[in-house]
Amino acid sequence: MSSVLFDRIALVGIGLIGSSLARIIRQEGLAREIVISTRSPETLARAEELQLGDRYCTDAGEAVVNADLVIVSVPVGASEAVARTIAPHLKPGAILTDVGSTKASVVSQMAPHVPEGVHFIPGHPIAGTEHSGPDAGFASLFQNRWCILTPVEGADQNAVDRLSAFWTACGSNVDVMDPGHHDLVLAIVSHLPHIIAYNIVGTADDLETVTKSEVIKYSASGFRDFTRLAASDPVMWRDVCLHNKDAILEMLSRFSEDLAALQRAIRWGDGQALFDLFTRTRGIRRSIIEAGQETEAPDFGRQKV
Repeated sequence: MSSVLFDRIALVGIGLIGSSLARIIRQEGLAREIVISTRSPETLARAEELQLGDRYCTDAGEAVVNADLVIVSVPVGASEAVARTIAPHLKPGAILTDVGSTKASVVSQMAPHVPEGVHFIPGHPIAGTEHSGPDAGFASLFQNRWCILTPVEGADQNAVDRLSAFWTACGSNVDVMDPGHHDLVLAIVSHLPHIIAYNIVGTADDLETVTKSEVIKYSASGFRDFTRLAASDPVMWRDVCLHNKDAILEMLSRFSEDLAALQRAIRWGDGQALFDLFTRTRGIRRSIIEAGQETEAPDFGRQKV
């Protein structure tokens, strides 16, 4: 058991990330009290059935009263509305953070509403599955995964250190970077792969010469992996595309140029170019495994349901 880091933690949003946080906070004893808030009475009732918290409320403002750490786990497009709702109820000295996949947009939405004396430190745990909701969470979700913090200018270093200690206690490796740099990096390692997956699965579904039954019947592991990504929360990924569009469009442009080069190699039978590309990219896979972010085992890091 880790030592108590905060007296009261408020979780605003209780989907995959929020419910996983509730479980690891409880497991490691990181807080004396967990308060859970979500707009849906049905989802809140399910969180209570799962005993994820100590108190439950649909009013986010009520949930954050006297909280030492507030973690907002909502689609990034809802960040400003949540910040506006909870701002009057945040106590001085509290740490306010989030788990959104885009950071510059979250900063621009939330920072103007943060009261004086509240430490706003945006964050992004790079962990997840294609599942959502309070039942989808599990305590080991953040184990050996990265959590990136993007403190706003002038952020209190002690507050940054306390939040870093929290994520470390959750099992994460912590890094700190500029919000804009975060968005560019995540555009290529996360956002673009999901967009490509959605597009490929959509293309397969649209092909008139391939029925849905044939797509399912003959799916090899490559296509199955794409369908896993394409099964991710559509609200979340809609908001990611809208709120990180500049970086995503830049990565899509680069991808399109590389795809055109690959098309030329196939069209002209340039076997050496194809071999060189496939060899280089195979090495990337090996480096990811060596970095501990994947294993040879199938379904690494993904809870079976």
